[in-house]
Amino acid sequence: MSAATPTVLRQLSPANTARLLGAWHAGGPAYVALADALRAAVLSGTLSPNTRLPSERELAATLRVSRTTTSGAYARLRELGFAVSRVGSGTVTTLPQGAVRPGADRPTGGDAPVVDDALRVATPAGGPSGVGHLDLWQATPPAPPELHEAFARALERLPAYLDSGGYEPFGLAPLREAVAARYRERGVPTTADEILITTGAQQAISLLAHTHLSPGDRALVESPTYFHAMEAMRDAGGRVVGVPTGPLDVELLASTVRRAKPRLVYLVPDFQNPTGFVMSADERAAVREIADRYRVTVVGDETLVELGLSDDETPPAFAGDGTSPHVVSVGSASKAFWGGLRVGWIRAHPQVIAQLARARQSADIATAVLEQLAVTELLGRRAEVMAGRRHMLRERRDLLVSSLRESFPWDVPTPPGGLFCWVDLGRPVAQAFAAAAAAEGALVAAGPLFTPDSSGAASRVRMTFTRSPAELADAVPRLVRAWGRVAGRQRR
Repeated sequence: MSAATPTVLRQLSPANTARLLGAWHAGGPAYVALADALRAAVLSGTLSPNTRLPSERELAATLRVSRTTTSGAYARLRELGFAVSRVGSGTVTTLPQGAVRPGADRPTGGDAPVVDDALRVATPAGGPSGVGHLDLWQATPPAPPELHEAFARALERLPAYLDSGGYEPFGLAPLREAVAARYRERGVPTTADEILITTGAQQAISLLAHTHLSPGDRALVESPTYFHAMEAMRDAGGRVVGVPTGPLDVELLASTVRRAKPRLVYLVPDFQNPTGFVMSADERAAVREIADRYRVTVVGDETLVELGLSDDETPPAFAGDGTSPHVVSVGSASKAFWGGLRVGWIRAHPQVIAQLARARQSADIATAVLEQLAVTELLGRRAEVMAGRRHMLRERRDLLVSSLRESFPWDVPTPPGGLFCWVDLGRPVAQAFAAAAAAEGALVAAGPLFTPDSSGAASRVRMTFTRSPAELADAVPRLVRAWGRVAGRQRR
């Protein structure tokens, strides 16, 4: 056992461990499969470092396996560097040397698992033949070539702001106007006072959750949906309720709003995360009518709107004519331009914008000036930059889709846009496959993670196509080996 145990930030109950792991047994010895499932959870971020795991006895009873299985699994985790144990402290998860997790690990209350889409893995221990993990989890493309010039021009404009204190709680005026102009281009009359600049779209969603939800309030989402949005709503004390999507049933949405009386509705209308579906113009109009009829705030997350990869015409903007006080839009530079640009925005009624600007003061006061100036430059060259981005992503999407179709008996639809494929494995083994894939050195996201109760989409996995062609090609044989383990156990 290790001589030292890291500071414990949270504790996972046996029941929540079982929910997190789902159908974890991917074939082979049970203790190896369980260790692989826990390791995959740590690598993906669904199980945070510095989390105390249940005792071997408690977990064995909950999973209905032998104590030998849980004991062997914990021993394997320690051997691979993903856990340490000490008498009196139990077994605590860790990231091994070489596994990189940017940013602070934010603790959450109770048993809630932490999911961090910013997780990056360099060369963690335990990968096949010492090779690092290939990340098909994180949905962020590399930076465009125009980024460097955008920052150079931003530096030229920076002196004009140096005599001020640098805090602009609503955002820099040029960027607010550039974002408003983009909404106007899309047919939504918008002024700068209807725009709040945030530190990424995630902060925008979190601000909306904390200003609209009180403990116990219901928040309505599509199921499946973007898991960080659900996390933000739970952090605000909200109770997350799901309605099926793919496509969205607006009549069911209306009846659920009427019965559940949510304080907030969160939808992803364009290239929905993770399904890739696009909400039609009629569906958007129906959602706006629901928002006004029931006076409920409906958030349209348009983070992926610029990433259309087909020749189909994108439906009109989610906000319509922009007159509904109950419809709020969220956007971001991170997916369109680069994940390192932590700049997002909210479009809403000016009174809502003022309320959100006051609420953000407890978080970060304002977004960095230089990044705002760089995004202003990129928005000015949006058509040129996005043409190159779409070409790159289209090639990578087609490569991943064709490779998966050639190698597996899965249903692999071609997404019309966005950054990921929503793959149907044909059997409810998503969590087992994700665990087996991590053991083979590839990270994929299991479908249940994207559902409010972590139980749906058990036959689905999300795979991003933002990695290089070489990395995508290298990932496929690893996935083949992982599928062989899972499918072999199913046959037996």
